[in-house]
Amino acid sequence: MSGAVQQIVDAPPTASRRRTSLTLVVGIVLTGLVVVTAIVSLVWLPYPLSDISGGRLDAPSLTHPLGTDRLGRDLLSQLMVGARIALTVGAGAVLLAGVLGTLIGLATALARPWLDDTLSAALDVVIAFPVLLLAMLVVAVQGASLWSAILAIGLAMSAVIARLTRILARRVLQEQYVTAARTSGTGLLGIVGRHVLPNIAPTLVVSLALQFGVAVLAEASLSYLGLGAPPPNASWGRMLQEAQGTVLSAPVGAIAPGIAIVALVLGVNFLADGLRDVTDPTRRRAR
Repeated sequence: MSGAVQQIVDAPPTASRRRTSLTLVVGIVLTGLVVVTAIVSLVWLPYPLSDISGGRLDAPSLTHPLGTDRLGRDLLSQLMVGARIALTVGAGAVLLAGVLGTLIGLATALARPWLDDTLSAALDVVIAFPVLLLAMLVVAVQGASLWSAILAIGLAMSAVIARLTRILARRVLQEQYVTAARTSGTGLLGIVGRHVLPNIAPTLVVSLALQFGVAVLAEASLSYLGLGAPPPNASWGRMLQEAQGTVLSAPVGAIAPGIAIVALVLGVNFLADGLRDVTDPTRRRAR
């Protein structure tokens, strides 16, 4: 009887570990495919983006594996460059949001109560606006470019990271070991560096991984609206916009970038979910 009970108790963690392993593998594979494609595009492309020697809206063939667009440009080459742009914008926006959001969140958590309430209210107002809307406002002021997209999306997402950092930091600052550190004379920077940041870093990394997917979708949306990286840069969002008029006669032009966007977003989301399970033992036990 005790052996049967022990098997029931041990089953959920085993299933959880298998699920975590599968989630991580799927996330790594999907994200890795896009990363490899982006790296290859730096050194090799089937055709230059400016090459319009192909026929208009050619079907997939040996010379053009994904066919061509309405100008005769190779779709595979555009898709490969689009992977590079998506990763560049996603990584740049996440880096900006991570640095800026963490600094603001820590400053808010360490501020006096009245300043904490003021900054928290301001963050709530910013978070209430959709990321895409805030990004569109920034791009409208700065002008459409790759770096404007990174700046716009990064600033829009920084409020979410700042809010999370504040909550996590305040929780750590209330722990007894932090109180003991203060009593022993440890300075503010020492407490932040030794206790706060190491304890909140795993959760922030998972959140930033999730925000990477948000950044990819926001970049594709901006490019679809003509506010992303300008030509001759090839963006998945611009490919969708250009293919919408010929989706019935040449569906590959819309299907290929759509699948690429879904694959990358799902990949980073699976990766974040797997990282969450790995870095949070209580979550694993709960399952």
